[in-house]
Amino acid sequence: MPVDVHDPHSSFIKTPQQLVVVILLAFLVPIVLIILLVQLVTSQPVADPGALSPEAVSKRLQPVGTVEFGAPPAAAGARTGESIVKTVCAACHQAGVANAPKLGDAKEWAPRIKAGLNQMVSIAINGKGAMPARGGDTSLTDAEITRAVVFMANQAGGSFKEPPAPKQAAKPEVQAQAPAPKAAPAPVPAPQAAAKPAAGANGKPLYDKVCAVCHAAAVAGAPKPGDKAAWAPRLPQGMDALVQSVVKGKGAMPPKAGNPALTDAEIRAAVDFMVSQSK
Repeated sequence: MPVDVHDPHSSFIKTPQQLVVVILLAFLVPIVLIILLVQLVTSQPVADPGALSPEAVSKRLQPVGTVEFGAPPAAAGARTGESIVKTVCAACHQAGVANAPKLGDAKEWAPRIKAGLNQMVSIAINGKGAMPARGGDTSLTDAEITRAVVFMANQAGGSFKEPPAPKQAAKPEVQAQAPAPKAAPAPVPAPQAAAKPAAGANGKPLYDKVCAVCHAAAVAGAPKPGDKAAWAPRLPQGMDALVQSVVKGKGAMPPKAGNPALTDAEIRAAVDFMVSQSK
């Protein structure tokens, strides 16, 4: 009886047809796998490139809501006469600079009160002598100037009625925002350093509002910004000494330029501006 002995080294391909099938499969199977992988990759949703921009990331990191307390900024015409006198008029009227009638001096105010409220308001609006128009503060409205004039006149014996200031609501306001969508955290680029402001830039607004009333016209010997000859003997004293002369007052200039609400830092900024214009 014949015995079938299996040769372990023999090939499983016995015919030419089997060889052709093996060769075709060797080519087709990798191609099919590649096609399937490409379809799988292209079918995935593409991330929005704008979702990772600094603006989009910053928006997603914003708080859901904000709460603001305190009274809103005063609207035009809402300032009282007393507050305007303290912040604007007192710079000259407190010490009687350049013949400005002193606050509370009934003798100096008597002829002005006799002339009437309309004339006093017209002078304050248009300016007269060393006093610039609107006391040097162009943001003041006619109604605000009227309140300031009435306040000063009444402090010196007048009996004018001050125009009422509009009432301002002071309710806290809550601003709610929709919840930010969740997104994968992404690195936020560091913000670029802000450009350093020019010397005295922070003090210019305060100078325009308070100091210019006297310094712009060199009233009562006040050194005019840009006048190097007038500032020459003052600059060697140094910033600290110049600031202290404003804080404590000097000559016709009252302490803190007649505005006690000013901080030492604000005064330093205004002095720095004038010095930077006069070197």
